[in-house]
Amino acid sequence: MKWKKEGQVFKVNASNPDIISHASNPLAIHLKEDIFRIFFSARNKDNKSSISFIDLDIIKKHILHVSEKTLIKFGGDNSFYSHGISIGNIYRGKENQDFILFMGWQIRGNNHWRGDIGRLELINKDNMKMSPESAFLVCDEEDTVSLSYPFVIFHNGIYKMWYGSTVDWSSENGEMIHVIKYATSKDGNKWEKHGIAIPYEIGVAQAFSKPSVIINEEGYHMWYSYRSGNGEKYRIGYSFSKDGIKWGRKHHLTGIDISASGWDSEMICYPFVFNHKEETYMLYNGNSHGKDGFGLAILQK
Repeated sequence: MKWKKEGQVFKVNASNPDIISHASNPLAIHLKEDIFRIFFSARNKDNKSSISFIDLDIIKKHILHVSEKTLIKFGGDNSFYSHGISIGNIYRGKENQDFILFMGWQIRGNNHWRGDIGRLELINKDNMKMSPESAFLVCDEEDTVSLSYPFVIFHNGIYKMWYGSTVDWSSENGEMIHVIKYATSKDGNKWEKHGIAIPYEIGVAQAFSKPSVIINEEGYHMWYSYRSGNGEKYRIGYSFSKDGIKWGRKHHLTGIDISASGWDSEMICYPFVFNHKEETYMLYNGNSHGKDGFGLAILQK
């Protein structure tokens, strides 16, 4: 597997005080022909994230429109997304609604940040609303600490979700243990959790985030961010599964790494992988968790 980098396709430059930096967690939704709407999580001066978008010709790599508006803003002080919204992917609900799950950030007092999962309804590919207003998934006996970045797909008659869960804020090397878990649902509302999907290993791969899954005739392919715990910043990893349940980590096959210089020379993270026509594309962030924008890569055949 080898990805060909097409460079940084969007650099943040907005007058809206809610979106003065970052274009993290890019999510592509097809509009027409070769044009995609790319939603992303942007930040204000206090690092609180809200949602905005651009329209991009994916073939020409030409930006057709940059939105100056905030679609969904971080919540009030007591909300589960008081410190920001980090979006996952889009999927179709039972009543033909388009939903986007997200990680809601919150910090209370001097405590560590934590996350719950919320749900947005996307209306006409242009507007968003909370659905419901409260958190969609919260910590429980299976996930006791914090939740993050969900990815949902409807396949073989059921909804399948891969999501992040914190096991411990710190391990023997000082890095957190944050894993990707698996859950299923018949209706997209009530979820049965099945535990850890991607095996973690202290000092090798122990802090995962932002899964992105494609299913084809070979099986299930997943890309995600991960940190090894040896001091390196985020890299993009790859795992494969025949059934979506038992996965093998295959980071040697990822086929994309940091560049020698420039916007993605220190970190690559938050991949979103999608197909268009005969190609497979990856949107991803670079240094400082996407502070400057996001880039594009194409899977080589």
